[in-house]
Amino acid sequence: MGERFVVDNSVVMSWCFKDEEDRYADAILERLEESTAIVPSIWPLEVVNVLLVAERKNRLSEADSTRFVTLLIQLPIMVEQDQPERMMRDIMTLARGHNLSSYDASYLDLAMRMDIPIATLDNNLRSAAHRAQVSIVED
Repeated sequence: MGERFVVDNSVVMSWCFKDEEDRYADAILERLEESTAIVPSIWPLEVVNVLLVAERKNRLSEADSTRFVTLLIQLPIMVEQDQPERMMRDIMTLARGHNLSSYDASYLDLAMRMDIPIATLDNNLRSAAHRAQVSIVED
């Protein structure tokens, strides 16, 4: 299985958009050849939402979105299921404590619970991870 790490949607979605290509995100994608990424249960909805917004803004066609989802499904990305009660209670507390959105806090929470590093392009999430003593995946 190799290394495991949390990957957030900022990294994943940069793989989709040519104008958002990023060396760090590309290195994370290459890591998935030998590693497994873990994402919180909110992740599939986040991906779909970004794709739908991009379609509405004519940044992507429906075919582009479908192709990207097909590619994502083939990657070693595991969706971690969680109890809604725990998510609402613990993630709200974590989000408040680090001034994060609930979505970003869900990635930090997962990295903390699994004691694994996080891959993110989001500066607020990187800062919160640092404060929480969660390692950042380096390229």
